[in-house]
Amino acid sequence: PSPVPHAHVVTTTTHKTLRGPRGGMILCTADLAKAIDKAVFPALQGGPLEHVIAAKAVAFKQAMSAEFKRDMAQTVANARELAAGLVEAGAAVVTGGTDNHLMLVDVGAKGISGRDAERLCERVGITVNRNTIPYDERPPLQGSGLRLGTPALTSRGMGPDEMRQIAALIARVLDNREDEQALGQVANDVRELASGFPVPGISDRAGVKA
Repeated sequence: PSPVPHAHVVTTTTHKTLRGPRGGMILCTADLAKAIDKAVFPALQGGPLEHVIAAKAVAFKQAMSAEFKRDMAQTVANARELAAGLVEAGAAVVTGGTDNHLMLVDVGAKGISGRDAERLCERVGITVNRNTIPYDERPPLQGSGLRLGTPALTSRGMGPDEMRQIAALIARVLDNREDEQALGQVANDVRELASGFPVPGISDRAGVKA
């Protein structure tokens, strides 16, 4: 459904859930279109990148398909499973769960900053983002949270079972952050899991990350 009847101006990215190139778009009511176009170009936007425009067109076309709709429903279902798995593993999901593709985990409750948790996860091949949490006492560059999402994992074909495995892997990282042997085993498990769901087009590359 279009969000425009409910808001005069809507902005969003063309990457992430839309799975297109890095960029953004503005949706608006017809009466505002000319003013917004004039403000964006030439006032704010540089020269148009035709290859990015073409990639956006492909992403928009794909977003109109039934397959994309199924993928997005699975993305939300996967996020709920990942959040539930984290809660079961003892991680503090800020809202207790999620209704969209994202969740915020309070790692400060385990005595670690979001920045350090992000770096630990990166070491074992899990890409996450540090994030502040409500009433965070740490500065933004450190934060007390991790922001996790499921669009990329879902696009690779992962489902609820894999989300539970990933939740357990993240919990192991947080609980064994000073145990090099345990972290090494997690890294091996991450590689094994990721190898079963190769990124389309680069499946022959070594070290594909989850």
